[in-house]
Amino acid sequence: MPALSARIETFPLRRHFTISRGSKTETIVVTATVSDGTVSGQGECGPNIRYDETPESVLAQIEALAPEIAAGLDRTALQDALPAGAARNAIDCALWDYEAKRTGIPVWQSAGLSRPVSLETAFTLSADSPEAMGRDAAQNAHRPLLKLKLTGADDLARVRAVHAAAPGAQLIVDANEAWDADIYSRSVPAFRDLGVSLIEQPLPADKDTPMAGLDRPIPVCADEAFRDAASVPALAGKYDVVNIKLDKTGGLTGALQAVQDARIRGFDIMVGCMVGTSLAMAPAFLVAQTARFVDLDGPLLLATDREHPLPVEGSMLYPPPSALWG
Repeated sequence: MPALSARIETFPLRRHFTISRGSKTETIVVTATVSDGTVSGQGECGPNIRYDETPESVLAQIEALAPEIAAGLDRTALQDALPAGAARNAIDCALWDYEAKRTGIPVWQSAGLSRPVSLETAFTLSADSPEAMGRDAAQNAHRPLLKLKLTGADDLARVRAVHAAAPGAQLIVDANEAWDADIYSRSVPAFRDLGVSLIEQPLPADKDTPMAGLDRPIPVCADEAFRDAASVPALAGKYDVVNIKLDKTGGLTGALQAVQDARIRGFDIMVGCMVGTSLAMAPAFLVAQTARFVDLDGPLLLATDREHPLPVEGSMLYPPPSALWG
């Protein structure tokens, strides 16, 4: 039986990355490895303090499951052995990769998916002053889809500055829970003329009841309000799209189930990511194949990526090489 191990790794960013909850200049990930001494599979997760996760706590969760993996715990049993979250994501994706490398059958085929094709990703502009975000937008005006991190103050000025600098780009605005109903009602009418095609998590997840009574002329996406498939029923009437991240669903297995359940209930799909390396994007790339919105730009924000990275041209992502994952 294979052995499970894990390690904490740090990757520097090209520049600071700021959202409504804080700023950072590096991303810290936890990488799980499943190996039988000859064949190894890897999975990466991004611990998120928003969900009471730290690199150390996630590492401990992974290492605590090593005896069960050695005893034969598989992906199906893993879903009950750990809750949805970063630790389960890393192990789940490592098991998928291990199986693919052991059998020679790519993950997309084992999962019953279509052969993956290239995808266009959003590119994220870190929250900053309207002037600074306008300059960033001008440098990335060639990208067809820009995602703006907002903070609740001066957000309309930020969107106007970005639209003026990149008038041909569609925009996603992401408040990361920083708004209230009044900010939403004041801002959204103007956004319709500024190229905004999606509004992501405007209100705090635990205070989003007002969304059921607000007009949604632009689709609204649940991010922090959505964790995994079990979250879907409570979102009805408040959101139009769910943002599926493998660090929330607990891996590729959970993400595929979440897509199925969300579609049954009429939601469109966004596939997003934490700031991570190509190893984290590779399994999400498979989930994103049928998504309406793709936000897998993590490697584009890094100063240093993994060996054998996800191939990228501008905002176009190409299927991961097998040497990376899957």
